[in-house]
Amino acid sequence: MAQDEHRVYLLRHGTTQWSQTGQHTSRSDIPLTVEGELRARQAGQTLSALRPPGPVTVLASPRQRAQRTAVLAGLDDIVTEPLLAEWDYGDYEGLTTPQIREQVPDWTVWTHPCPGGETSAQVTARADDVLARIADAASDVVLVGHGHFSRCLVARWLGLPATDGARFALDPAGITVLGWERGVPQIVRANIPPWQQG
Repeated sequence: MAQDEHRVYLLRHGTTQWSQTGQHTSRSDIPLTVEGELRARQAGQTLSALRPPGPVTVLASPRQRAQRTAVLAGLDDIVTEPLLAEWDYGDYEGLTTPQIREQVPDWTVWTHPCPGGETSAQVTARADDVLARIADAASDVVLVGHGHFSRCLVARWLGLPATDGARFALDPAGITVLGWERGVPQIVRANIPPWQQG
């Protein structure tokens, strides 16, 4: 990707029932709620306002919540990218943080292991693979994915440990824009909510 020229847009999928209740969702293929579908459409309007006209490369997680968000956002030529799947929570799939903390006090995905799931080192490697894949893109790139993994991508873009993704928010249907300034990777905009009329 030509530095200082193209940008990367991270679009988190719209709201699901589990994102509303705080349940960790990786492999489970949970659909968008009605509100999630609305926000995905609005996120498409936000992307259109942020991006100049022109070609764009669109990669999306294989999970239906990301695929549907990409479609509702009006994105075309969507390529399914398994590397964009959410952090694998293993045995903690479907559990909330308070439920996990009943067994492991002070647990967070950023600081503790996920038994049966991915380690932070594995997530780091996967994020680096995604960034390597888009490094030579001849256009802007939109990555449609998930909360934790997209935040890892932000951290790795800046050269930080993936676990520093804890420092960046990305709400459902939110957009973060990554770019460059004179060869230095930067966050251009962070956690932009979907545009809402009225």
